[in-house]
Amino acid sequence: MAFLLKGEFPDVDMEKVISMCLIHDLGECFTGDIPTFIKTDNDRDVEASLLSKWVNTLPEDISRMMTELYSEMDKQETVEAKIYKALDKLEALIQHNESPLDTWSENEFELNKTYAFDTVRFSSWLTSLREEILSDTLKKIDSEQR
Repeated sequence: MAFLLKGEFPDVDMEKVISMCLIHDLGECFTGDIPTFIKTDNDRDVEASLLSKWVNTLPEDISRMMTELYSEMDKQETVEAKIYKALDKLEALIQHNESPLDTWSENEFELNKTYAFDTVRFSSWLTSLREEILSDTLKKIDSEQR
């Protein structure tokens, strides 16, 4: 999605956003993909530790670049980091909308109505996209529960 949004954010380093999007889930190679709503602080710490060990085995220039990107992503201070985080959450919502309702856990019915609004609020464009995703969610729930 980041590649397609270059025109929406002309003053943003979208190549950096794309890089963040590409590397953000690498830690899950070591721990598996644990759903956000059940992932614990210990799970996050273990994932970060294993990822850091792996990144440190890479050539120095790549290791440095990835370490800097992860630091920026964690701090969530730059617009690039905020866009990456928003896209990550929006993509999860879109995936849910593409999946049959019988694959949703009970808490996802309410979570999918509220999730990520706080994350996109810095951008009117991303907020509009989140509202469209919510509209799709509500239509899906209505049509498939009949």
